[in-house]
Amino acid sequence: MRRGIAELPLHGGHVPPWLAARMKRLARLVLILLVDEYGTKGVLERLADPVWFQALNNLIGMDWDSSGSTTVTTGILKEILSKEEFGIKAAGGKGAKSRETPAQLRDICEKYELNSSEYVRISRLVAKVDTVALQTGYQLYHHVFFIDEEGNWAIVQQGMNPKIKLARRYHWFDAESFTLEPHKGISGIKLEYALNTVDKNAREYQRTLLDLVKEDPRKLERELRTITAVAKGYKPLIVYKPYEKLNLFDTVTRYKSLGQIELNQRALELARELDIKNYDELLLLKGLGPSTLRALSLVLELVYDVHPSWRDPVTHPPDPFKFAYAVGGKDRVPFPIDKPTYDELISFLEKLVEKNPQERQIVKAVTKITRNWKPPEEDKVPT
Repeated sequence: MRRGIAELPLHGGHVPPWLAARMKRLARLVLILLVDEYGTKGVLERLADPVWFQALNNLIGMDWDSSGSTTVTTGILKEILSKEEFGIKAAGGKGAKSRETPAQLRDICEKYELNSSEYVRISRLVAKVDTVALQTGYQLYHHVFFIDEEGNWAIVQQGMNPKIKLARRYHWFDAESFTLEPHKGISGIKLEYALNTVDKNAREYQRTLLDLVKEDPRKLERELRTITAVAKGYKPLIVYKPYEKLNLFDTVTRYKSLGQIELNQRALELARELDIKNYDELLLLKGLGPSTLRALSLVLELVYDVHPSWRDPVTHPPDPFKFAYAVGGKDRVPFPIDKPTYDELISFLEKLVEKNPQERQIVKAVTKITRNWKPPEEDKVPT
């Protein structure tokens, strides 16, 4: 699985009707060919690859560096999959539509004879991971769940950071673990630090955190108040050893940069009553939000000397010149949409879909010739 990142500024605007109609026709043809070549699971694997997903987005005419590349592309795919039977369906969407995911998943699972409660749980847990367990200042506002008739799944969701006006896209695929380096890829700008409690080395942190939530919430509240007071310059009656190792003020400031630090005592009391067994269950607990996890992590770090990871899991950005623009970009970047070329491409693919398998093999042989082709350096123009 290739991993990569893309800078995704928050863009407004909309796709004009003449372009949207072409995008749907082209995306439908691509889906037909993909399912025929790779099967439904192969399609989901590709949607979970941030580089492949971005390439598909560029192919249909969306921009290379737009937050809308996620919402438009997934929206078009969902509409196509709802109208025709490819063996794949999609639930969710942007904003209010994302909250419709559970109901839509139940309908899909009934059609495919799958256990809907399992997939609704996965949807909730994945959303919780990217809002609570991994905190980078991005607010989740888009969540699309793709599922095939065999039960394979992929999720593409996106968060926004209004302060720096950037978006970040999270890709998931048939995760075996949801709480230890679970993503297939994260597209976004790599930050100096991020509260990452699902790092591959987070086992000790998660184990100690589960022990911590068994404590009396009132005791945790007192410890949190002590830490806050010491950070302001007050001298504590009891000096914890970790205070000697860390710059306490800088540590508290780092946590506060991600938002408020508050304990939801009702949620913690519920965790004790339910006797939470693992980190998945804790994240799914009603009332356990980002501020409570920040507070618990701060207590763990400064009182118990157990630290979360501060590594931002975004990987290195790919070379933008690896992305080809077959028909142009919606916002005229890197060049305006070429309608004649777009229509010719659709016509060619329509004829290809109608051909028998033997004739398609000839086209595949031609694609092998161009697989390693690289554009001349003089043709590389920054977008």
